[in-house]
Amino acid sequence: MRLTVFNTPIISYLLKALAKMCLLISGWKVEGNQPRVPRYILVAAPHTSKWDFFIGMAVGLSHGIEAHWLGKSSLFRRPLGSVMRWLGGIPVDRDRRGSLVDQSICCFKGNKQLGLIICPEGTRSKGDRWRTGFYHIARGAEVPIILAYMDFRKKKAGFGPTIKPGCSMKKDLAEIQAFYDKKQGKHPNCFSPVL
Repeated sequence: MRLTVFNTPIISYLLKALAKMCLLISGWKVEGNQPRVPRYILVAAPHTSKWDFFIGMAVGLSHGIEAHWLGKSSLFRRPLGSVMRWLGGIPVDRDRRGSLVDQSICCFKGNKQLGLIICPEGTRSKGDRWRTGFYHIARGAEVPIILAYMDFRKKKAGFGPTIKPGCSMKKDLAEIQAFYDKKQGKHPNCFSPVL
């Protein structure tokens, strides 16, 4: 992986301190153990508000988590392309239908260390159910899924259980659903069901 904001020495230290201060001032607490494996998918949910991004970034930066994200390749053109990569972005070709899972698996195959953050709801509005690409990526790349959350009711964010994709996607998704049933997004009526 290239140098990113997460591993730029002075900047990462300053951002970590700033993120901790912002969480403290806003009253948010962080629970659970951060990822301790070199490669993983970090599921971020519920995703019901634009504030999810800022709180999620503060949690990640305050705990030194190097989580990357996928973005359409047009975001990575000049002049901002190198900035997007420095912020953890990985360009993907979204025009090639059905290839996003394959492209993501290739990212894992080419890196010994990679944390990839995905919001499986795909939108802040209520949908029928989650998109399951994150699960297929994890299974194809043979990496665990770590459940991360923000509970606006309790003002707590953090890291929940680790799911290792097995033989039954339905069983694994039911376990994920049970975990997130107890979490409340900023706009609870916009939270999409997993199944």
